[in-house]
Order: sequence, then C-alpha cells, then structure tokens
Amino acid sequence: MNASLSTVSSPSTHLPSALPRIAVLATGGTIAGAAPDAANTVGYRAGVIGVEQLLTAVPGLAAIARIEAEQVASLDSKDMPLAFWTALAQRANALLARDDVDGVVITHGTDTLEETVWLLHLTVKSAKPVVLTAAMRPASALSADGPLNLLNAVTVAASAAAAGQGVLLAFNNRIHCARDVTKTSTSAVDAFQSPEIGALGWVQDARIEFQRRATRPHTADSEFLIPSDWPHVEIVASYAGVSRIAVDALVAAGVRGLVVAGTGNGSIHAALERGLVDAVAQGVAVVRASRTGSGHVMRNGAASDDALGFVSAGTLNPWKARVLLMLALAAGRAGSAGLQRVFDTY
Repeated sequence: MNASLSTVSSPSTHLPSALPRIAVLATGGTIAGAAPDAANTVGYRAGVIGVEQLLTAVPGLAAIARIEAEQVASLDSKDMPLAFWTALAQRANALLARDDVDGVVITHGTDTLEETVWLLHLTVKSAKPVVLTAAMRPASALSADGPLNLLNAVTVAASAAAAGQGVLLAFNNRIHCARDVTKTSTSAVDAFQSPEIGALGWVQDARIEFQRRATRPHTADSEFLIPSDWPHVEIVASYAGVSRIAVDALVAAGVRGLVVAGTGNGSIHAALERGLVDAVAQGVAVVRASRTGSGHVMRNGAASDDALGFVSAGTLNPWKARVLLMLALAAGRAGSAGLQRVFDTY
C-alpha cells in the first residue's frame, strides 16, 4: 500500500467545465498487470503498471470526463488487507464530498473484487456514482479487456443515470449491483455475473441502460461506517467428512463471528454443527450461507436456526456475508435476532 497518494491529471483537465470530473483510484490488480510476452495471460505480475499508463491506453476518455487520477496502491487483490479497505473507503468518501468531483472509478484486482465492491456499497456516504472495474487479462496481453472496461466504467460514473444506484461494477459491457455480483470463472472475460437476478443494466459504445434498480438500503441510506477496529470473522466450510477442528481452533483464537459455507440450502454436517452450537454458547455469531453459488438460504425458524442461534445469509454468498457480519458486529449488532434483521435488510 502506498501511504502517500500521487495525483495526476489527464489532458482532459483542459476541456470545458461542463464535462463531469471523475476521480480514478488505481489499486493494482490484473488490469495493471504485465507478462513477459503478449501471449501470456497467466504468468504475469499484478499491479505493476501505473495509473497514467492505464489511462493512456484508453482512447476517448477525454471526450467523456475530466480525469483526476491517483495511484492509491499496487496490490494483487488476493492479498487485500482490511487496513486497505479502511483507507480506500475513507479516500472515496473524501473525494465524493468535494463539490468539484462528480463520481469515482476504482480499478481493482478480480480475486476479491466482489468483496470490496460490497463493502463500499455499505460504507460510501454519497449518491454520486462509484464504479469499480477490473480485467481478466493483463494489460500486456493480446486483446486485453482492461482498457474497454475502464472506458465503460468512466462512462457509467459520468452518467447522471448512475447516481443513487449504489456502488456498481462495470465489466464486460454489463453494469452490476455490488450486492449481487460474483466472480464465476477463473479466466473468462465475462467472469463476473449476478446469478440470482441478473445485471442492473449495460454499457456499450457510450450508451447506458439501466433495466432495474437496487432496492435494498445502500451508501447514504446504510447504517454502517468503516470500523476503527475490524472484528475477527472467519469462514468455515461444510463438506463430506468435515470435523469441528477448525471451528474449535478459531473460537480459541478469539473470533467474534463465523460464516459457514454450507451445502445446498446452507445445510451443515452434524459434526460441524455441534462445534458451531458450542461457538454460539461462547458468544460467537454464526451465519449460514451456501457454497452453491446462487439461491436463497431459507431461515429454518424454530425447528433449527432459532433453537441453535444461527443466522441466515439469505442470498449473500459466504464472502459477502462475512463483510456484512463484520460491519454489523462493529456497529454493535448482537444476538441472532438482531443480526438476522441486518441480513434481512441489506
């Protein structure tokens, strides 16, 4: 993480003031990656290309917006630390509070992109557009997808239609809601999908269409702030032959919450369930999610969840459920009933 932020402006700074001003925050990732040769899309280093070079590779930006760019980090997103989430959210909020900034675009690695976009969706305090984007192929690759994704992200962020839509992901000509989107492929350029209810809309050739709106609270309507101290929340999985060893070890280590990547409808192996029941008795919050990739984890009510003290993640996958649980615990939400209200709301 780069503690001192460097700011650069594209040539579009000299365009008429009627064009929106978009702040581009670069954090590294594959979109800023480089490999030894153009045919190599696997053996590359993430985050080695600076924001100025990223912008230079995108013709047409100057006709869309006046760009103010910052290199806030040069990370491989698989190594994303919680402290960086804090810094990124704070920087985005500071920029959005400025009268002369109309929107923010963030370039990011794909590995933890769905977690960061969801975190910002819950902690950004502005109706101005915030759009994340990324790439599945490094900048050095033949048919690199990053430049078009970045162009589309700036196009969305510069559009009045994106205001009040929450934090968005622009990827492969689709506009996704932060709550719904997830990575579904190891390498395909259409890796990001919203499997439960589909994308919010699309962007192509400078045209944008939103086909629906996010209905749950977000951004300025969210109750959550970036924590000063992140609660320790981990994820465990249920699978054939699983034991309770991981649960017991995590409880002994002092976790405040556990999210279970359960089978099917969030179902949990009996041995693992016994460990989780003991965890609840020791004050650890337990949330049931599903490892399947789509579908709603139904709350079992008095027959199970109420009796065991578990919480249903609803349609949130385990990774996003962890983000929401951390924010809820940091905000002082406690008990399965109170936490269930949070998950039902957001």
